[in-house]
Amino acid sequence: MTYILTIAQEGGISKAAAKLFITQSALDQQLLKLEKELGTQLFYRSRTSFALTAAGKVYVDYAKQMVALKDEAYRIIHDLADRQRGTLSLAFAPERGMEMFMAVYPLFYQSYPKINVIPREISVRRQLEMLQNDELDLGFISMKGLDVPGLTSTTLLEEEFVLITPRDHPLAALAAPPGEPLTVLEPERLRELTFCLIYRQSTQREIIDPIFEGAGIKPDIFLETASNRANVTMVENGLSCSILPYYYAKDQRNVACFRLAGRPAWRVAACCRRNRYLSKAARHFIDLAADYFRREKAGPI
Repeated sequence: MTYILTIAQEGGISKAAAKLFITQSALDQQLLKLEKELGTQLFYRSRTSFALTAAGKVYVDYAKQMVALKDEAYRIIHDLADRQRGTLSLAFAPERGMEMFMAVYPLFYQSYPKINVIPREISVRRQLEMLQNDELDLGFISMKGLDVPGLTSTTLLEEEFVLITPRDHPLAALAAPPGEPLTVLEPERLRELTFCLIYRQSTQREIIDPIFEGAGIKPDIFLETASNRANVTMVENGLSCSILPYYYAKDQRNVACFRLAGRPAWRVAACCRRNRYLSKAARHFIDLAADYFRREKAGPI
């Protein structure tokens, strides 16, 4: 089943064989043997790709469920036997997620040194797809709303978005002194500003765009990037202002930081497929991540 699923995922024998670390001929023989047993083809073959037949789609759908059930059974048995082995696949949004992982993993390793952890940086929307398809154990995502069909979540942090301006910007004179609660700005103050924002497809824009829309403002966008760190740098260099999660602004001394009226915010959460058994190792990783985000929340906001 794993062989067939890999062929379907990779779209061909050669890539699938390389991923499985077996020869192409051995994988092809396994496929032919299964198709002979079933009495029908699972794939339409061409020179460049393999596409699933109707029978193939049925096989892959049930194979995914059976492999997932086997993996879940193994996780339960390992926990019952107190056997700290297995695999834990994790995904994080770029930048912040991997920073969390690097802080948390050494502590996790002390308790579960024989768990094979597979961390990946993946966009939030792709994580949601993988979680729904049971291709991930845990996804660490940030969104305004976390009511996603088929998934369950554990909130780790509720976080506001803030405005940052260059230190020499006229608005900067209104900023609170370091260590004091941030000055609150009304949306009207955003009208004459130039912005560097996260790219439009990011889930952050689900929080940022309504700020402008609610105030009837069409923002002057100087640049859109895939990095909040890059946006902070643009502000530090006096090229623009930005709106971003407080995490990226709280330790910056070269920008002025403001709270926004209405307190736009999102939730950072650990997500998994609903009704999926979470191993002790997975639950421990979530606990460590929660501790990390509790520490990160500290600040004048």
